Amino acid sequence: MFTLLPVLLLYVCAPALCVFQTLYCSIADSCDCDFRPNVKELEWDLYKNVYGQHLAQEVLSEEVARFVADKAPERPLVLSLHGSSGTGKTLVVGMLARHLYGSAMSSPFVHQFIPTLHFPAGGHVQLQREQLKSWVQGNLTECANSVFIFDEMDKMAPGLLDVLEPFLGTSHVVFQTNYRKAIYVFISITGEEVINQAALEQREAGRDRDEMTLAELQDAIAQTVYGNPTMYFVPGGFYNSSIIRQKLVTAFVPFLPLCRRHVERCARAQLCQRGACSRHDVARAVAAGMTYKPAPGHYFSVSGCKSVPAKIDFLL
Repeated sequence: MFTLLPVLLLYVCAPALCVFQTLYCSIADSCDCDFRPNVKELEWDLYKNVYGQHLAQEVLSEEVARFVADKAPERPLVLSLHGSSGTGKTLVVGMLARHLYGSAMSSPFVHQFIPTLHFPAGGHVQLQREQLKSWVQGNLTECANSVFIFDEMDKMAPGLLDVLEPFLGTSHVVFQTNYRKAIYVFISITGEEVINQAALEQREAGRDRDEMTLAELQDAIAQTVYGNPTMYFVPGGFYNSSIIRQKLVTAFVPFLPLCRRHVERCARAQLCQRGACSRHDVARAVAAGMTYKPAPGHYFSVSGCKSVPAKIDFLL
């Protein structure tokens, strides 16, 4: 019977999941939901198109490769991305989705959650928790390899995310769907001051930024997002969270502040996309026109690469 079901599904299923596919995946536990991870292409994309982020490149490549190679993972892959705006967090999430499903954010199995849109401030947190749990559980029942992206974590009501704790552990199975195959990505600017200060100290000590290691930043980021007393603390989605307390995050991924040379590389890449690769003068002008901090020194771009396209539009 099971050998016939995949053939039948090719005819009865539209591109979106149908009831029969859900039933088969639940019973046979062998549907991959178009999950086609290409780790080599992800590694190359990160290396070629993400600038100044050796830590993010290394962590994402290693953790994703390790996770997809394990056919029976003990727990989901949980990544928490931290750093200033414009440093590449959203960019790498798009790459991750594209190299897992081949269709980036348009895949029906890649789900993006934006707190200000889905659960705005002032809402009833308990109701929001119930809705979030139902939403995650429903999508996981449809596809065990679902990818969940939580953006703007710093704007999420504290306590809301704790409803996800059972899904992030080692034993949560419902309707024979293995919830440990899912991937969760949390995106936040919380912790940016800790990361930027570490990068500044590295620079002022005369050390190369590429010598910075993940071990130098992981604990500091975890403590900051959890809400331990610190001058950098800003309440957010992980404030006093049991997810942090239970150590359910696989890796905290720091995104370092970008230097002028990184901004210039961003500008060159944007120009090439517009068929103007030879306009090195524009790339240099874009980098020169950015605001840098701190004073004195002016090492790091305040907005990263975020405003590069707008500046190119102005200069071309």
